[in-house]
Amino acid sequence: MQKKVAGQLLIIGGGEDKQGDCQILRKFIALAGREEARIALITTATEYPQEVGVEYRSLFNELGAASVVILYIKDRDAANDQHHASEIENASGIFFTGGDQLRLTSILGGSKVDAAIRCAIEKGTVIAGTSAGASVMSDTMIVGGDSSDTPKKSSLSMAHGMSLIEGVVIDQHFAQRGRINRLLAAVSQNPHVLGIGIDEDTALVVSPDGRCEVTGSQTVTIVDGKNIIHSNISESKRNDPLAITNVILHILPAGFGFNLKRRLPFICRT
Repeated sequence: MQKKVAGQLLIIGGGEDKQGDCQILRKFIALAGREEARIALITTATEYPQEVGVEYRSLFNELGAASVVILYIKDRDAANDQHHASEIENASGIFFTGGDQLRLTSILGGSKVDAAIRCAIEKGTVIAGTSAGASVMSDTMIVGGDSSDTPKKSSLSMAHGMSLIEGVVIDQHFAQRGRINRLLAAVSQNPHVLGIGIDEDTALVVSPDGRCEVTGSQTVTIVDGKNIIHSNISESKRNDPLAITNVILHILPAGFGFNLKRRLPFICRT
């Protein structure tokens, strides 16, 4: 697995604390430059951009950011607005809110804003995303599927993501919505891809060298299928139960990390 970018990613499972210590949001501001942090807040995914934008702007201001600009990018015209692209180019941190990840890809994909995001992270800008904003970071993203059933082909539907990180597929609200079946089905389709499931109020900090560290109150689940011995995903019907053997599973709370290149967990140094 290799990262495409130079900046760090903060991939949040959704439901991050906004009333207590705000550990994850505080981490984002720290990565973006602390009191010098210049935040570009992208609300494209949500159906309530005004309310969500104002809430996060207030939080980031309280946490000490130097400036916070809300980018209301609701359509392709706005995504190709040079003013929006310039705001992103000038930011030290970019934050994607939750909502619908398909809105992010369909509105931003191939636009001036999309190009500005890629240029920004190449020069070291930190990119954070929560919920849908987390799922969209991978090459291929999960966009839907039944979380209550046994693992099977019909457990999920997938689409192209923003490709800010290679070789993984990400699911969010993971333990809270019982999404292990979706991640197993995704990994069984291509065992080379690592499955990453992130719980609510939990995040994975991904460095350019592929080392990740868990932060927050819950856990990150890593599903590694490289040693799968048998899977029936190719010959099974859509609603047949999935057979998959010899899957490696890691459950990692804060204080643990994972090396995406070596596919190994580690204990973080204190």
